[in-house]
Amino acid sequence: MGNFLSFDKMITPTIIKIIFWIGVAMSVLSGIGMMMTGVSSYYGGGLSVIMGLLTIVIGPLMVRVYCELLIIFFKMDESLKKIEKQLSNNQTSQQ
Repeated sequence: MGNFLSFDKMITPTIIKIIFWIGVAMSVLSGIGMMMTGVSSYYGGGLSVIMGLLTIVIGPLMVRVYCELLIIFFKMDESLKKIEKQLSNNQTSQQ
């Protein structure tokens, strides 16, 4: 609990994983919606069907890339904390 209150443990990476799954669901649902609109269209619905398929395939990939970019910042924070700890241990052992 102390790590949580002092912001030593980050909860945002867990939230980012939840955001990823929400983004994937939204991409798939919007793609299906676009395809249904294209199929029920009286004229020229083929483009909507193709765009729906592209949204289903490319949407989750884009959400994944975005979430990975966010997680990189937290990985850098963890690495910097490890480096800082090692440097402080080396300084105390040299004294």
